[in-house]
Amino acid sequence: MNVDVTPLPGIGVRKEIELRSGRRIGVITHRDGQMELILSRADDPDACVAELPLTGEEAGVLANLLGAPQLVNQLNDEHSELPGITTRRLAIKHNSAYDGRPLGDTALRTRTQVSVVAVMRAGQVHPSPTPDFVLVGGDLVFAVGTAEKLEQAADVLTRG
Repeated sequence: MNVDVTPLPGIGVRKEIELRSGRRIGVITHRDGQMELILSRADDPDACVAELPLTGEEAGVLANLLGAPQLVNQLNDEHSELPGITTRRLAIKHNSAYDGRPLGDTALRTRTQVSVVAVMRAGQVHPSPTPDFVLVGGDLVFAVGTAEKLEQAADVLTRG
């Protein structure tokens, strides 16, 4: 799929894709860092039917919402031959016990026997994070283990 990048002199940059329906969806990143999610009109791909301003945090969460299912599917496919092993995404809430702390502080592997295989932050995947990788609110932690142990890991990340 092609991403069309259009410089907008004095404004910023418009990046968009064409959907199967012919509509275009994208993001305008303003020179001052502000972002807008845009959706074109069905009858005129150059005209916007909706423009939604997004904060940096909102853009990051939206990127995670869109990217996380593909990552989970890929990870599940890769260990589909191992019965009883599954992948789960675990959210780091803002102001949680691990917001701003290294992954090693969770001791997930020791406490629950699950393995953290990736962290998604603002649409960016950080594979195989090391114990010193600092978690932040809004991160999605992707862990592999049994259903029971993954439930325990979710509890650890929620309650501390």
